[in-house]
Amino acid sequence: MSIRGLKKKQPKTFKVKIITVDAEMEFSCEVKWKGKDLFDLVCRALGLRETWFFGLQYRIKGMCTWLKMDKKVLDQEIPKEDPISFHFLAKFYPEKVEEELLQEITQHLFFLQVKKQILDEEIYCSPEATVLLASYAVQAKYGDYDPNFHEPGFLAHDELLPKRVLRQYQLTAEMWEEKITAWYAEHRGIARDEAEMNYLKIAQDLEMYGVNYFPIAQNKNHTDLLLGVDAKGIHIYSINNRFSPNKSFEWSAIRNISYSEKELTIKPLDKKAEVFKFFSSQLKVNKLILQLCIGNHDLFMRRRKVDSIEIQQMKAQAREEKARKKMENQRLAREKQLREEAERAKEELERRLFQLEDEARQANEALLRSQEAAELLAEKAQIAEEEAKLLAQNAAEAEQERQRLEITALKTKEEKRLMEQKMREAELIAVKLVKESDRRAKEAEHLKQDLHEAREAERKAKQKLLDITRLNYPHMVKYPQYSLADTKDTSYDKGSIKLDLKDIDLKRLSFEIERERLDYLEKSRKFEDRLKELKSEIHALKLEEKQSGLYS
Repeated sequence: MSIRGLKKKQPKTFKVKIITVDAEMEFSCEVKWKGKDLFDLVCRALGLRETWFFGLQYRIKGMCTWLKMDKKVLDQEIPKEDPISFHFLAKFYPEKVEEELLQEITQHLFFLQVKKQILDEEIYCSPEATVLLASYAVQAKYGDYDPNFHEPGFLAHDELLPKRVLRQYQLTAEMWEEKITAWYAEHRGIARDEAEMNYLKIAQDLEMYGVNYFPIAQNKNHTDLLLGVDAKGIHIYSINNRFSPNKSFEWSAIRNISYSEKELTIKPLDKKAEVFKFFSSQLKVNKLILQLCIGNHDLFMRRRKVDSIEIQQMKAQAREEKARKKMENQRLAREKQLREEAERAKEELERRLFQLEDEARQANEALLRSQEAAELLAEKAQIAEEEAKLLAQNAAEAEQERQRLEITALKTKEEKRLMEQKMREAELIAVKLVKESDRRAKEAEHLKQDLHEAREAERKAKQKLLDITRLNYPHMVKYPQYSLADTKDTSYDKGSIKLDLKDIDLKRLSFEIERERLDYLEKSRKFEDRLKELKSEIHALKLEEKQSGLYS
């Protein structure tokens, strides 16, 4: 067979891109493959066995629809692109996630999809619940909280809260992170799959969880209602309220669902009950509603039947896997605890070692300081001994000086006594001199008076002599050149002699008085000088006595 013939027999293929919540994959599909062939290929690639929850979704003409499993892929109304893109998503939701989601991969895919729907505000969640859900999402991503590793700002690049919640409260990113971290720290010891399951258990109680909404009308002109399809049944909502349905039909109470063109009819199991009819905008919408109703109804009935062998095996494997993971987690927790205890013991030993090293260093430093102190004390002792000798020597000198000062003080007292005696004598002499001076002054005054009287007598005598001469010798007036000495009158000669003698006595007396006055002045000056010397000597003695008292 030729190579060309082999090439002709190779099947034709086309490329598809499968987009999951957290990954993308590309496959080559044969032209003849049906939707189930492609779906099974994707499930095998993911390792997924709980396939009944999922489907392949694509968007055509602004409407999301699901790939049909029983028709060829290329025969369906799919986008004309290369590769053809499909989203692998959960199509049906479990009533109780903890009982129905058996595989970890199934649980992880549901967790990622529900988390995205909450963040995109397709499922409404209160702000308090969003913070709690965010803390479980952080636990699933980062593991146990470690303040040394998870420093402030480690959630800055993670989208954890809906924008509606962020706009509703005037809180900074740091404040939100603090609130989430407070919850996150309490989840210590929870494994990733447990954190994701706790997230889903909280989310499944939300009113909009697992509900597919479609706009409908009770007549052909108005679309004033919403029809919701979920795992429990069909619900009718007002256009502005997606939380509380106005009317509900549980799957167990529905007998039949059918559509004709845009009209869709729900027949209750109770034949007496009213048949509910409504209109949709397009025929495709009715087909999609019917497809979702059939799938959810089948799962609803399946949950209430005995599990198949495959489901029983999967549940047994899930239980074994959970038990194994539980033991593994316990073992890991125990190892982690032992490791933490070992690390704490190591840190304690290191701390103790550091403390002992520090104590040894301090002891060495203390020893060195003690040695230095001993040397200093020895030097101080030697200095103190020398100072003691010096003080003893100074004490001896001081004693000698004290004795000398005592002797000096005695001498000073004696000299002081002598000086005081001299002063008293000098004062007595001064008193005597003053008295003598007064007496001499009085005598001088008397002498001056006598001298004045003598001169007055002499003047009178001369005047009398002149008068006598004029009377007895008138010719002498005419001849004044005539001297009395030339007369030979005896009486006159006698009178002249007496006059001369008396004049000589007066001169001598005046001279003596002047000489005594000068002597008195000289003695007074000498006495004053002596008094000044005595005063300076007394002052010097007093200063020496004061200094001697201070020194003592």
